Amino acid sequence: MGNRVVITGLGVCAPNGTTIDEFSDAIKKGLSGIRHQPDLEALNFSCQVAGKPVLSEERISQYFTPLELRNLNSTGIIYGVIAGLDAWKDAGLTIENNEEPDWDSGTIFGAGTSGIDKFRWAINKIDALEIKKLGSSVVIQTMASGVSAFISGKLGLGNQVSTNSSACATGAESILLAYERIKTGQATRMLAGSTSDSGPYIWGGFDAMKVCTFKHNDEPEKGSRPMSKTASGFVPGSGAGALVLESLENAVARKAKIYGEVLGGHINSGGQRGLGTMTAPNPTAVQRCIQTALKNAGIEAKEIDVINGHLTATTKDALEIENWKAALQLPDHDFPYINSVKSMIGHCIAASGSIECVASMLELSEGFIFPNINCEDLSPEITALIDAKCIPQTLIHKPFNILAKASFGFGDINACIIFKKYTHE
Repeated sequence: MGNRVVITGLGVCAPNGTTIDEFSDAIKKGLSGIRHQPDLEALNFSCQVAGKPVLSEERISQYFTPLELRNLNSTGIIYGVIAGLDAWKDAGLTIENNEEPDWDSGTIFGAGTSGIDKFRWAINKIDALEIKKLGSSVVIQTMASGVSAFISGKLGLGNQVSTNSSACATGAESILLAYERIKTGQATRMLAGSTSDSGPYIWGGFDAMKVCTFKHNDEPEKGSRPMSKTASGFVPGSGAGALVLESLENAVARKAKIYGEVLGGHINSGGQRGLGTMTAPNPTAVQRCIQTALKNAGIEAKEIDVINGHLTATTKDALEIENWKAALQLPDHDFPYINSVKSMIGHCIAASGSIECVASMLELSEGFIFPNINCEDLSPEITALIDAKCIPQTLIHKPFNILAKASFGFGDINACIIFKKYTHE
């Protein structure tokens, strides 16, 4: 059986809220964090809107030393450290400068491309034959594991410290990897999450692929339209989400607040075979991932109350709903509620899964289902599959028991997690 695993801390750095209170309020009210980005307009991007966390210099200075801040260019590290340390504190854990590491605690904190602005700065120095001016901050900011290294040093973590990277499935994957570490008794506590840099050097490739919307540059808050008939591509976003996972035994022993329980999940790949490609999911693999997650969690499809989907506002939204329906084998009128945080924050790439899991835990623990915005004109392809009432467009106050969260990434990679409301037994 292994250890039961619960979530005891949350932290977030999202486009529509950089504290849990702000973020919770925003998703309940359907507040968008997507704004016009003058730099994207100046660079002739087709999509000139994006979701970026808003942080003051004063706020950032609370998490980093003056020396660290002197040459800190990586927004991903900033977002990740803020979300990670906030989750740690939210769990009621202290940050101490002990000589001995905390051997029982670790982190798996994912990232996509890390420190790309620092890379650009360093490349310019090298091209100008000024290698001696690079200084000592380049490596830590440009190595993929920079974010987990920063977090580990600030918390003194002595268990596994690593960074995973699986495109848009990164955040969900990090949570499942941390879950397995605790379930098998290799750690008592893990900080899981993921982060994504912001800016044109991250988003430019997607703009060039023409997968981002260009129709809402003058009305940015209406740009991200998952499940909408007029969806025209995703809005790029950035930020970080973090969750403290802990053995139930340890959480109860220290009388920790418990947001919910991780029942299980699954990670797989479609192998870019069949209908799967580098950018398109293999439907068979997606369905197998969902079904195996249910099996590993020990639940039946009919027990799922809410699905927090991947749903990006592209042509793949209808296919995702089709895959959920095929995997769950539930009638269209008795389908779980389904929602997408991306309607409010855009697609935060490597950070999307972790931010969305934070939203999922808030829904589960507080008993509400946040609204989907910008889908007043639901796609007929989707309403042909499930009843429109399953796609809430206003806040629903309703306690529920089980939530399924899935993320799908470039490379034909899938991850699905089953969360359950925690009740004292």
